[in-house]
Amino acid sequence: MLEEQEQELPTLLIVDDERVNRTMLAELLGLQYRVLLAKDGHSALTIASREAHRLMLILLDVSMPGMDGYEVLAQLRSNEATAGIAIIFITGQSDAAAEEYGLRLGAADYVSKPIRPAVVSVRVRNQIQMAQQRRALERLAHVDGLTSLSNRRHFDDMLQRTSRRCMRTGEMLGLALIDIDHFKQYNDHYGHLQGDEALKSVASTLARHARRSFDIAARFGGEEFALILPGNTEPQSLVEQFRASVAELGIAHSASGTAKHLTVSCGVLTIAQPSPESFEQWLQKVDELLYKAKSEGRNQVQSALYTHN
Repeated sequence: MLEEQEQELPTLLIVDDERVNRTMLAELLGLQYRVLLAKDGHSALTIASREAHRLMLILLDVSMPGMDGYEVLAQLRSNEATAGIAIIFITGQSDAAAEEYGLRLGAADYVSKPIRPAVVSVRVRNQIQMAQQRRALERLAHVDGLTSLSNRRHFDDMLQRTSRRCMRTGEMLGLALIDIDHFKQYNDHYGHLQGDEALKSVASTLARHARRSFDIAARFGGEEFALILPGNTEPQSLVEQFRASVAELGIAHSASGTAKHLTVSCGVLTIAQPSPESFEQWLQKVDELLYKAKSEGRNQVQSALYTHN
């Protein structure tokens, strides 16, 4: 999914109550970027929230009826999803105090009216490049270097965010812990380089099953993996498909005590009423389910429903 996003044109939003300005800027920037348009502050906030995962820059008119650019910027900054999006103010004002005020609020740059196309192109390009660099660094901080899955730090962060979202929407939340069976013996027998290849094979199989944009597949630590599956009412079914897919890889494991090929054991918790104070309880319960899967023969899925009391 990260590779697909990198191949897309960078997304920017133009917010201006004057149609001629929106059209002119869209024509200027449309060949290099994916351009979204909004005619007022309210629609800008709606679009920004919906497109937050792709939106890199907003060109925002300062003087608009109803909700001006300063108020739009303040609301963007107060929303966790949109707080990091770069803003270039578009203004016909030449007041230095007004410019300073916007910069203090968090605007990255200013473009003055009448708009000069060459200046706009350069300033937009500079902000897009900085946004791309920032996102690349963020991805590196959140990705496990060996498997390219989310790392434990990102998993913990996303578990909190996802649970808050499920609380708002009333959706169930699926949580899974996965362990490669007899992996120490695999490493001892085949060597650590081959062990790394096995980890990558299991990780890529897991990523194929966590295919929705809001599913999170993570390396939990060592030979353990984890899944966050918001809105999935039957996560055990998906995890069972994953377990079977790993077995079908047919990775030889002659040192295994339970099979002649690589297998995984899985614990799956379906959380009916997510609440942010229950993270440790969830992880403890799903770890108990994983332990049960391993103690009852491995290469299986153990699942349970969790209801907050």
